[in-house]
Amino acid sequence: MYSFFQFLPMTVLASMLFGAGYILITLEHRFNMHKAVTATALGAALWILIGFMEGHGAEVALEEIGSEIFGLVVFLLAAMTLVEILIHYRFFDLVYMRLQALRLTDVHQLWLIGILAFFLSAVIDNLTTTIVMLQIARRFFRGKNLLVAAAGIVIAANAGGAFSPIGDVTTIMLWLAGKFTAPEVLAWGFMPAVILFGVSMWFLMQKLDRDTADVSEENPENFSLLRSERIVITATFVSFTFPVIAHFFGLPPYIGLLFGIGLVGSLVTFFSKIRTHQSHLSLDVEKILKRTDLASILFFIGILLAVGALKHLHVLSFISHAVFGSNPSFWGYVVGNSFLGVFSAIVDNIPLTAAAIDIVHSSDPAIWVLLALAVGTGGSMLVIGSAAGVVAMGIVKELTFKRYLEIASLPAFIGYGAAIAVWYLQYQLFR
Repeated sequence: MYSFFQFLPMTVLASMLFGAGYILITLEHRFNMHKAVTATALGAALWILIGFMEGHGAEVALEEIGSEIFGLVVFLLAAMTLVEILIHYRFFDLVYMRLQALRLTDVHQLWLIGILAFFLSAVIDNLTTTIVMLQIARRFFRGKNLLVAAAGIVIAANAGGAFSPIGDVTTIMLWLAGKFTAPEVLAWGFMPAVILFGVSMWFLMQKLDRDTADVSEENPENFSLLRSERIVITATFVSFTFPVIAHFFGLPPYIGLLFGIGLVGSLVTFFSKIRTHQSHLSLDVEKILKRTDLASILFFIGILLAVGALKHLHVLSFISHAVFGSNPSFWGYVVGNSFLGVFSAIVDNIPLTAAAIDIVHSSDPAIWVLLALAVGTGGSMLVIGSAAGVVAMGIVKELTFKRYLEIASLPAFIGYGAAIAVWYLQYQLFR
């Protein structure tokens, strides 16, 4: 390891490579180059550069980064597998049938799905919530309205995860580091998160196309689930809570989801043996895995590799030091955290949070909740600024960087500013 300035030319070159790759990702359709190819090439190139600079010393750092990426990728694969099981057992068809009977407009559907995503992400996590809610949204929205709904789900999931100690990787990191307790993050983070969600969704609502051609006119097939199928679906949803249980045993979250897949598979095998008539109680794991979006996972890996390289090169630490200074005041913390939130729209919030934990020397839990709120929701300003946004790009192919920028960046930014203002008002009233 070395300081930021020790190999400044190489560090600047790495930063320029990251910037060039970032531009290629944003203009993927113009260059006709898939973002997964660009991201993986960028991540590999940056680590080759580090290997050239450090020799075998880069191997140790890459193993550490690789361990983090492995956990996130396995978690994503396991979550996608569980969602595919829900699709196989027609859960989303059932939800679609029930909601379609309400005859809601797209505006009401947008708010309903957004509220569900907001609160669900606080219980499970924003990544899994995004995957689940997008499957529901795809049955209600078409064309531009689907893009608006997808953007709303990303913003809602990120906002909901920011006020829960288990809703986002950022809050989990700070919670485990002892920066705040569960009641403290709820007390200081809930109202700003609600305001962020409400303000952003109001502006997104204005962008809905009210042309009835965009509204699904399909009549859903009426059906009912067998008792055994309902048990399997319930077990699948219960599996999404297993990462929380795994955390209390000191295990990574993906262990909980993998255990859930095994549990659900065992239930399916059991019920398929005791039932004699035809039903959906058949599960081809190989087919389910083939339906997972490997391109979005490759993109996810590439982005994390690239950001991990910037962290290893001390670029993120340098930025954090520049933002907070050596002895920040209260306003220094507020402005610094707010800036990091905006910056998290460009780079991953995990290394930013890790750097801030080492730099910020405050014992005030409200300040740390502001950091969690800022870096947890600031990524919503750009589609590649959060894991939820990256996954949304993979599920909704039409949701490109440019389309998200046009539809959601300004609403997310306005909501972000409103959330910071509400946090400050709370601080003045209750501190």
